[in-house]
Amino acid sequence: MSKILFVLTGADHWTLADGTEHPSGFWAEEAVAPYEAFTAAGHKVVVATPGGVVPTVDRASLAPEVNGGQEGADRVTAALDAFTALQRPLALADVDLDEYAAVFYPGGHGPMEDLAVDAESGRLLGRALASGRPLGVVCHGPAALLAARDEDGGNAFSGYRLTGFTNAEETQAGLADKAKWLLQDRLVEIGADFVEGDPWAPHVVVDRNLVTGQNPASSAQLADELLKRLG
Repeated sequence: MSKILFVLTGADHWTLADGTEHPSGFWAEEAVAPYEAFTAAGHKVVVATPGGVVPTVDRASLAPEVNGGQEGADRVTAALDAFTALQRPLALADVDLDEYAAVFYPGGHGPMEDLAVDAESGRLLGRALASGRPLGVVCHGPAALLAARDEDGGNAFSGYRLTGFTNAEETQAGLADKAKWLLQDRLVEIGADFVEGDPWAPHVVVDRNLVTGQNPASSAQLADELLKRLG
């Protein structure tokens, strides 16, 4: 049995361009689907957040309309309750990367608020990338990549093929015109080769040990890719 590190946002909101706070946090499916896949395969999941704060689930991610109906919403809620590691996260500063076989970052708009500028998370991502261990990042989770620097001061993920929540999806979700910045734009700006799939459809991109997913629907497929790399 290996240990897999889940790094989650500690934010409970996303600050919009006009200064208002949009309630947010992590997106339920993006944490639950990989958690269930990894634990079913016999692995242990450990959670870490900035400062060790208990992560906040985005309440919108528990709604029936994003979970295929009430039955799906109830299942996701029950799965979150069973994911007890969420209630006892490590502080990112206390993480020893050598203890983990893989690292995974779920999304939600929360990472746009804190992980995008979190130097501790950025250092962890840089070390994980350089180590060759599987590194999975999904949806808005790639916002955390913006804080990862290489030895020359550039971005550690420059030149990598990857994906994340697209401008088209943010527009269709009704938040693009309210945002300070858009994830796809920033990832292109750091020199990443952003590979865009169809809106809302599962889409996973693999480059070396980096495995990225575009949206919530990509979470389970991303977890399967990480499991293949864990053997």
